[in-house]
Amino acid sequence: MSVAAVDVVLGALLLATCAVAARVDVARRVIPNRLTGAAAIAAIAAGLAIDPGGEPARVAAAAGAGGLLLAAALAEPDGMGMGDVKLAGVMGLCLGPAVVVALAAAFAAGGLYGLAVLVAHGVHAARTATMPFAPCLALGSAAGVAVGLA
Repeated sequence: MSVAAVDVVLGALLLATCAVAARVDVARRVIPNRLTGAAAIAAIAAGLAIDPGGEPARVAAAAGAGGLLLAAALAEPDGMGMGDVKLAGVMGLCLGPAVVVALAAAFAAGGLYGLAVLVAHGVHAARTATMPFAPCLALGSAAGVAVGLA
């Protein structure tokens, strides 16, 4: 397999993981540890098998993405869950540097949701509304995969 194959394999793994995470997060407001743990192990194994030279960059991207969402979770524990933090780490393991695009798209989607709530229901509702963030991370992951494959 060529180095580009790693993008296809890890992209498919990420999109499948995000689809399950989004569905569960919407239904139960949780992202299961079993899902993110298994996805992280699979991403590391696939990355090492297909492109071992790229693994340090993917691990650094995972640390950066997970660290960013961890800071948000620690700053506002009711606003960001640890499942989102772990899913962001998986995103970094699968996307490498393209995780920056994925997170930007995810936060843009979340911001648009907040704006829609503000317009539809007013300031108080927008300030108190909560939402599962995994669907936004899934949307961002799709953007990251698209950029990675381009």
